[in-house]
Amino acid sequence: MKTATAHLKSISPYSQSRYLQTPKLEKEGADAYERRVWRDRLHTTPDGHVFIPPMVFKNCLSEAAKFMSRQIPGKGKSTYTKHFEAGVLVTDGLVLPLKREDVPGEWLFLNADGVRGSGRRVEKCYPKIEEWEGDAVFHILDETITEKVFEEHLREAGSFIGIGRFRPRNNGFYGRFAVESIKWI
Repeated sequence: MKTATAHLKSISPYSQSRYLQTPKLEKEGADAYERRVWRDRLHTTPDGHVFIPPMVFKNCLSEAAKFMSRQIPGKGKSTYTKHFEAGVLVTDGLVLPLKREDVPGEWLFLNADGVRGSGRRVEKCYPKIEEWEGDAVFHILDETITEKVFEEHLREAGSFIGIGRFRPRNNGFYGRFAVESIKWI
C-alpha cells in the first residue's frame, strides 16, 4: 500500500449541497425556511469548521478514471477504472479554516424539483466558497495504480470532473482544483 498526500488548491469556487434534514417550523413558508436553513447544506465539524468530505475526493478520482478510460499496458482492453473504484481509499475530510457562519450564500432561481426544464422555479441558496486549499490523503491499495498513473488521474479529476455542486462533470464550472504537490509514503 502507498499513501499519497496531495496538496490541492481551488481554481474555481466550490459549493456544497448537503441534503437538508432540518424540519420546517410550524406555519413556516418555503422562502422563510430556505433563508433560515441554507447553511445546513454545509458539511461541518463539531466545532463549526467547514470540511470537504473524503468521499468527494474518492468519487472525483473514480469518475476521472471512468472519464479517461486509459488502458492498462499489457492487459489488453482493460482500463484503470475498476482499480481506482476499488483500490483507492480516502478516510479523512479536508478541514477548511472557515467557520460555518463565515460562508456567504449564493441565491439562485432553480427548478423546484431539481429537474432541468420541468417548469416551476423557486429561489434557493447554496453556500459558495470562493477559494480553498489543503491536503487530501489517498491510500492506494491496488498495486496496478503507479505513482505516475495516480498523478495523471488526479490532475485530470481536478480539471474535468471537479467536486461539489455545479462541477464540470455535471455541466458546471465550480469545484475545479489544481494539484500543487504530491508526497508519497
